[in-house]
Amino acid sequence: MPEMTTSPPVPRADDADSDRLGALLERAAKGRDSQAWSDLWTELYHNGSLDVAQPLVLHTLADMAQTDKASTATSALHLAGALLVQADQRYETRNLRHQYAPEVIRLLGAANRWRTLTADRKDYCYLVEAVLNLQGDISWAEDLIWGVVSEEYELECPDPDGCATVWVILGERGFFSVAEDYALYDDTESLPLHPADPCALEGLGRRLYDLALADGHEDVARALTYAFGEATCPECEQRFSVVGQVVSCSS
Repeated sequence: MPEMTTSPPVPRADDADSDRLGALLERAAKGRDSQAWSDLWTELYHNGSLDVAQPLVLHTLADMAQTDKASTATSALHLAGALLVQADQRYETRNLRHQYAPEVIRLLGAANRWRTLTADRKDYCYLVEAVLNLQGDISWAEDLIWGVVSEEYELECPDPDGCATVWVILGERGFFSVAEDYALYDDTESLPLHPADPCALEGLGRRLYDLALADGHEDVARALTYAFGEATCPECEQRFSVVGQVVSCSS
């Protein structure tokens, strides 16, 4: 009788993915592995090689967000919010939010807690972005907040002919609009921005302005009045809503 041999089972692809996901999340949770976060963004968000709907993802990110490590919590919240918005847009449903409603509630609570504790301007802005993404009321929070963080928006003039790309600058370099990359030219014509009156702000603009003031980030609150104000195209001199063009360019 021939000798019987047994071979180990071949791992299934989904098992291998689960193992890799678990390993990446464990490394990220330790708080000192930037490559793990980079890989999570790449494989969960950018190319989708790992499945965001796996229970481990949002559950573990919520656990990280509720730790006492600020950098780990902020990173987890930023990724979780982005993943939820991407799922909303990709599948045109809110199924992921509904499926993991308890985790989303935990994440949102952590985001609001860290928002009130964070002194760093950039981290604060990313936490506000995470709050907006976790609430899921808009899909363009990343574009709105990125302009506040980088202190500039690159927008298109709303003229039907698209007469110019308009750079809207808001921050330490001033508050103005230019039709060329102002950093490359010393004599670029600029026009002043027209901030919104804080007392006249409504809806999202008012909510974000009040949050920033209450959290002690007056510079962010001021930048938001310009983001929700108006700019002028230096080419055709048409005034337009900055946030209106942010929404238009992100759609």
